[in-house]
Amino acid sequence: MMLLSVVIPAYNEAESLPDLLANIKATIKTYGYTAEIIVINDGSTDATANVLNALCVSSPLKIDVIHFRRNRGKAEALTAGFQHATGDIVITMDADLQDDPAEIPKLIETLEKGNYGLVSGWKYPRKDPFEKRAFSFVFNRVTAMLTGVKLYDMNCGFKAYRAEVVKDLHLYGDLHRYIPILVHAAGYAVGEVKVKHHPRQFGKSKYGFKRIPKGFFDLLTVLFLTRYKKRPMHFFAGIGSLFAGTGIAVLLAGCVLKFLKTDLPFQFPWLIGGFGILTGILLSAIGLLGELIIALKNE
Repeated sequence: MMLLSVVIPAYNEAESLPDLLANIKATIKTYGYTAEIIVINDGSTDATANVLNALCVSSPLKIDVIHFRRNRGKAEALTAGFQHATGDIVITMDADLQDDPAEIPKLIETLEKGNYGLVSGWKYPRKDPFEKRAFSFVFNRVTAMLTGVKLYDMNCGFKAYRAEVVKDLHLYGDLHRYIPILVHAAGYAVGEVKVKHHPRQFGKSKYGFKRIPKGFFDLLTVLFLTRYKKRPMHFFAGIGSLFAGTGIAVLLAGCVLKFLKTDLPFQFPWLIGGFGILTGILLSAIGLLGELIIALKNE
C-alpha cells in the first residue's frame, strides 16, 4: 500500500495547526490513505511548539514534529522534512490554512497520470492581497522567461513529489521558491494543477517587500546552478560583457562630447568607464578560473 508523507513547515501558526491537522485527517480517512505527518516548527516564538506537542499525544494520526531552536527558513525546514519522510509520495503544504487538504487527491492523481516527478499547485483563484498577487505575477513571468519552466504559480507551497525527487533536492537559503526549476534541471517532468486557495484566517503573512531583492539574487543562483554550473565562463563573461560594454560606451560618449566641447551630462566619465571595463575583465577572469577548476577536476 502506498505511504503518503505530508511535510508542513510552520512558523508562528499555533492557531492554524489544530484545524489544519483535523482537515488532513478528514482527507486521509475519506480516501483511505496510509500517511505520516511531519511538521517542522521553524523556531516559532508563539505557542506553536506546545500546540504541536499536545497534538502528537491526542491525535490518532502519526505526527512527527521536528523543532528548530531558531528560525532557519523554509528551505531548511523542507530539507529536514524531506530527510525524515519515508513515503512513496511526499506532499508539502503551508501551515496557514490557505492550502486545502481536500486537494491532496488531485495532486496525487495528476502526479501519477502525468508521470511527473513533481506536480505544483496553482492557487486559483488566489485569495491574497493585491500587492502579493501583483508581485507573484511578475515573478512567475520573469522566472518562466529566464528558465524555460513555465508555471503559473512557481512558489506555491502546495506540491506533490515522488520520493526519489525529494532525496535529490539540496535546498538552502531561499531556493525553495525555485524547486520546480531544480527538479526540472535534475531531469524530472514538472506539472501543475489548479488547487483551491483560502484567505488567511490567523496570524500574519510572512511575505514582505524585503524578499524581492533576495528573490532576484536567488534566481541568479538557480540560473547558475542549472545552466552554467559546468560552463561558468558563459555566466561570468556574459555579465562582464555588460559592464565592459557600458564602460566603453561611457568613455566613447565622453570623448565625443569633449571633442564637440559640449558639457558632459555626468561627472567623471573616465572613472565610470574605467570601472565598468575593469569590472568586466575581473568577472571574465573569474569565469576563466571556474573553467580551469572544472577542467582540472575532470582530468
